[in-house]
Amino acid sequence: MTQTWDPKAYGQNGAFVHELAGGVLDWLAAQPGENILDLGCGDGQLSKRVAAGGALVLGVDSSSEMVSAAWSQGVSAEQASAEQLPFPDATFDAVFSNAALHWVRGQNAMMAEVRRVLKPRGRFVAEMGGHGNIAAIRVALMAVLGRYGHAGDEDGVNYYPTPDRYRRRLEENGFKVQRMVLIPRPTPLAAGGMDGWLRTFRRGVFEGLPEELRETVVAETSALLAPVLRDEEGNWVADYVRLRFIATA
Repeated sequence: MTQTWDPKAYGQNGAFVHELAGGVLDWLAAQPGENILDLGCGDGQLSKRVAAGGALVLGVDSSSEMVSAAWSQGVSAEQASAEQLPFPDATFDAVFSNAALHWVRGQNAMMAEVRRVLKPRGRFVAEMGGHGNIAAIRVALMAVLGRYGHAGDEDGVNYYPTPDRYRRRLEENGFKVQRMVLIPRPTPLAAGGMDGWLRTFRRGVFEGLPEELRETVVAETSALLAPVLRDEEGNWVADYVRLRFIATA
């Protein structure tokens, strides 16, 4: 499954991604004049916040739709995969990423590229989904997909590592990990609720289903999740867990 993105839907149902990024931005501590790569920049909202402090920010994203959305925000961005970055060696003082690394299939290739484009002792600062992220959502979705003969469609969509495993992986790829934490973060969803979340963040899964089945899977997954993730007033809270780290090349 390859995830695809609709910037409009992302803006409506995924604004919490950049709204809750204050912690990782504090860890980045971007300085005026620094060259910073925003890896998986999405629609450019965080790139703008980093650049507002005087850093020179370039975004990169695998989605052409998201790159266009970033440009519309005034963010310079290029389309490329994280595993093959189109930049010279030792270009950036820091590589920053928020809510993107768990979508990367080739983790070792991505880390090698990040280390290559960083200047010596440059920093890699990121927040991603960690072990246990959206566990309830994934179990419910897999159960419903299984009813209709699509049990494997959710397999491998994302990578949610433990801190110990990701620390070892970074170290195996030449990084020195300065700090890493796993953060449970129950996250209120937008007005679209679980239906909107599924249509946005599992768009690739649903595009792989027969069209007549898609709304059924959304409805049945939301119904399974309502007793544990929806309160009595109808508000949805997703079971997010984030892994945040800073490492140096």
